[in-house]
Amino acid sequence: MTGLPFSQDVSRAFSGAIARTAFENNLQRLAAPLAGLREAYEKDSLALLRLPERTDDLAPTEAFAAKLKDAEHVVFLGTGGSSLGGQTLAQLGGYNVPGVGALTGKPKLHFLDNLDPASLAEFLERLPLQNTRFVAISKSGGTGETLVQVIALLGALKQAGLEQNIARHLFGITEPKKSGGKNGLRALLEKFGCEILDHDTRVGGRFIALTNVGLLPALLSGVDIRALRAGAGEMLKPLLVGAKPDDFAPAAGAALSVAAYDAGLPVSVLLAYGDRFERLSRWWMQLWGESLGKNGKGTTPIASIGPVDQHSQLQLWLDGPRDKLFTIISLDNSDKGPRLDAELAQLAGEPVFGGRTVGDLVAAQARATADTLAKHRLPLREIKLKMLDAFALGALMMHFMLETIFGGELFSVNTYDQPAVEEGKVLAKRYLAGEA
Repeated sequence: MTGLPFSQDVSRAFSGAIARTAFENNLQRLAAPLAGLREAYEKDSLALLRLPERTDDLAPTEAFAAKLKDAEHVVFLGTGGSSLGGQTLAQLGGYNVPGVGALTGKPKLHFLDNLDPASLAEFLERLPLQNTRFVAISKSGGTGETLVQVIALLGALKQAGLEQNIARHLFGITEPKKSGGKNGLRALLEKFGCEILDHDTRVGGRFIALTNVGLLPALLSGVDIRALRAGAGEMLKPLLVGAKPDDFAPAAGAALSVAAYDAGLPVSVLLAYGDRFERLSRWWMQLWGESLGKNGKGTTPIASIGPVDQHSQLQLWLDGPRDKLFTIISLDNSDKGPRLDAELAQLAGEPVFGGRTVGDLVAAQARATADTLAKHRLPLREIKLKMLDAFALGALMMHFMLETIFGGELFSVNTYDQPAVEEGKVLAKRYLAGEA
């Protein structure tokens, strides 16, 4: 497949607080960063830009997945970027989709990305450990939550009499050994002879969805990983052939978001119509918030799913504080899904539903929400997908990663670090040790 699988329209963003001139000025400011990304690609100094063309890591990831597919359950241990990208890709194959997720075949995927003592204890107690495989993921190998999960799991395996077979049940993805370096996860896994895939050392946590960290759960969900990367590569093409900022969708998205911030709109709402966008929206929240919320700058990301969140949030959006930029993601749902019986629709008092599909209703709701926001002069960006498949998802995720990088350039912050998060980790370990 070739050609971008979605379009972006910012034309309805400028009827209220955001000035078109501010947006255009931001676009001009991105000329040099865009050229810088092209140079980074040519020099291979930003590994993210080379991921779409890589093939050397696909066969090892597929071989790794093959060792897990015979299990009844596969559990991924990790948090933040080590988990959300994989969840996003797996959701395309049905993971965590309401209703559908419970009906998916083997292996059933689980992501333990939040550390909760009650949940972890009950999960390990009720899970059929004999028929379960675990994959622990941490780039540095020092993520406290992940180490706690692994240590607790090892205790549960021992208690279940599986100590001699730990290597059959536990696997990992973490950085290769470094001379003099410390990697707690690797130390645990190597003690029990567990197989380890090397984590890409040149791609940071929030940007690793298209590495083996995300591709492994994608494979287990039946998602075409080559199509994912092809879609990401399609998104990169305009950048690599010399596109100007006003011809490159990620640059326009960043220019609009920063113009919204400068206009006094500190909140960015992503409203996506479709169950398989739910994890994507949460992945985007971390990507945008953790990358750009620095030095007093950044906008607060809010993830929403339509049409359900129309019932819980639309009142606030329309009649509450006018402090938000809206992005609506929609699919071409027309004529899709179950077709509604005309007689039953008449009986229900909604004859307009008769003969229509569920997709027709969702498409009408997405259009109506966008038009209502615009009518109220609330700034709106629209992203419309022809269909949601692996190619489209890869392109969309690359779009948001590039948009975030451009946002960092406009905010003049380091997109790739997270100093405030690191501070909290240090304090938590001090408290646990009883030092304060």
